Amino acid sequence: MNRLSQTVSPAQGRITGGYLGDIVKRVQDRLLSYQWRILNDEVADAEPSHCIDNFRIAAGVKTGAFYGMVFQDSDFGKWLEALGYKLMSKPDAELEALADEVIGLMEKAQLEDGYLNTYFICTDVSKRWTNLRDCHELYCAGHLLEGAIAYSQATGRKKALEIMTRVADCVCDYFGRQNLEGYPGHAEIELALCRLYDVTGKKRYLDMAQSFLERRGREPYYFAEEQKKVDKPFFPHNESYGRAYAQSHLPVREQFTLEGHAVRALYLACGAADVAMRTGDEALFEACRRQFDNLVSRRMYITGGVGSTYIGEALTFDYDLPDDTAYAETCASVALIFFAHRMLRGELNGVYADAMERALYNTCLSGMSLDQERFFYVNPLAVVPEADEKDPSKRHILPERQRWLSCACCPPNLARLLCSLTQYQLTIAEKEICVHLYLQSKMEVQVDGQPVKLAFETEYPAQGRVRIRVSPGDYALKLHIPAWCESFRIQRGGRQIDAQQVRGYACVEGPFEEEEIVLDMEMAPRICYAHPKVRSAAGKAAVAYGPLVYCAEEVDNGADLHQLLLVKGAPLSCQETEELGGAMIIETDGMRESAPQGDDLYYTGSRPQREKVRIRLIPYHKWCNRGKNEMLVWLRETD
Repeated sequence: MNRLSQTVSPAQGRITGGYLGDIVKRVQDRLLSYQWRILNDEVADAEPSHCIDNFRIAAGVKTGAFYGMVFQDSDFGKWLEALGYKLMSKPDAELEALADEVIGLMEKAQLEDGYLNTYFICTDVSKRWTNLRDCHELYCAGHLLEGAIAYSQATGRKKALEIMTRVADCVCDYFGRQNLEGYPGHAEIELALCRLYDVTGKKRYLDMAQSFLERRGREPYYFAEEQKKVDKPFFPHNESYGRAYAQSHLPVREQFTLEGHAVRALYLACGAADVAMRTGDEALFEACRRQFDNLVSRRMYITGGVGSTYIGEALTFDYDLPDDTAYAETCASVALIFFAHRMLRGELNGVYADAMERALYNTCLSGMSLDQERFFYVNPLAVVPEADEKDPSKRHILPERQRWLSCACCPPNLARLLCSLTQYQLTIAEKEICVHLYLQSKMEVQVDGQPVKLAFETEYPAQGRVRIRVSPGDYALKLHIPAWCESFRIQRGGRQIDAQQVRGYACVEGPFEEEEIVLDMEMAPRICYAHPKVRSAAGKAAVAYGPLVYCAEEVDNGADLHQLLLVKGAPLSCQETEELGGAMIIETDGMRESAPQGDDLYYTGSRPQREKVRIRLIPYHKWCNRGKNEMLVWLRETD
């Protein structure tokens, strides 16, 4: 860790078009309103939420019983955070008024000591803080606090932040006591406490986040004693598995691989990176570095998906990346972006930006339909609808996106990411502006006390040209050169320059006048292979274009996609179309296998027959927008 780069507030930038322009606009203009209706159970054919009614019941303005997951409050917290980011660039008086109404309910529901959680207030508040592992009070408090910070920064009104600061004080008062060893079963409060420390400057919040980290993995094992008191068996499986499932198997500085529940593991890593950078804890940051390296080099899907098994929604072991039973939760890829962005603040290394764009352009965007009214929780790399419907081992795989989900963490998480996307585009360190993602946008930032304006024009990742108009100033511009890019050139004032590339970034030295920098990255479709230890991808290849991973769909190629074979050396042709919201289609000559004769299940003497076919591929994140059908990323390859 050699730096603490500044992030860019969503208020300092806005997306103006390009590949993600329409997507972000629809999130801001439609998705947040749709999700509000969902949270109020106003979409007839969707899974009920009851989230806002839970706040009404807790506030005493409505009678009824709590409904939903114990962490249902977090859905509103993430929605509020997304709304806050939207309001920083686009006013919306209607949604703002609705948010204020719920904030008023939060104030009425809050207990005298600051405690706020609708599940326990509506059921039995005497049992609060008794099952930290499974009941997620601290997780909910973290999301509500992050939402309150974003909303207060956007509107200038402090009520939400005051309410949640009292919650944070309640947490610090209770868990800051001597000899109390409790910590969250699902990390998130650590991230929120660090943000509150940044906003208030009060060290008690950073100290509490650090203490939650320090307590993990110690003996006596806190969760074992807790589970005995609440008389609950360890989920999933047993205490031994459960320790890793909740990332409490080792002290946090000794956790050099991400283990257990993927989202919990990544949120904990985010919290560890946050604390490490604010305290200068090199050992803690080194643990984060090792975790990240192991994840992206041995445990991440080519699509940026994370989590190999539905049992515990968990990571498993190195190179275990099954494609047709993958979990790859949307939230896990969102969390991977959070983690990568934090690591970039600690050190400039292109491997973090590579992971961000891989997760963003593939699994994250796959998590919602093109009309943004249906969602995936799980993002496999191979789908056969009949198998997913009839095979119990694939019961977590849904062949179609859903209107909403009973466990609805992913849709609002995706919304808060996309509404704040410009803050992941840049970081600023001293006199350096470091560009990590290429989004068409306008930015106004401070660099070493001087105001700088930047305007990005690009259709990336549909094409590789990025124009950056910069305002005068004495600073350097460091441009991420993705690992997939084999050739690039940079022009300044119309002349090509020799920009030195270090750790995935090319540096354009200042000072600058009012001028334009043009980055051209050579883009062409390419064949990708997995490490030979990845069993499910052995003998197979995937097709990619820039950061976009491609897949075959039944609607284009017919059923039984597993019978298709890519031909080594066959040209890959690109074609821009109006289909699927404007997709770059890739086509190539391939083969399709069939039985040599009859319908014998097994036979000898003859190999499967092969016929030439044209294989058509689409961006992975756009699959399942033309009805239920098969999908496949990894295709067999033949000479």
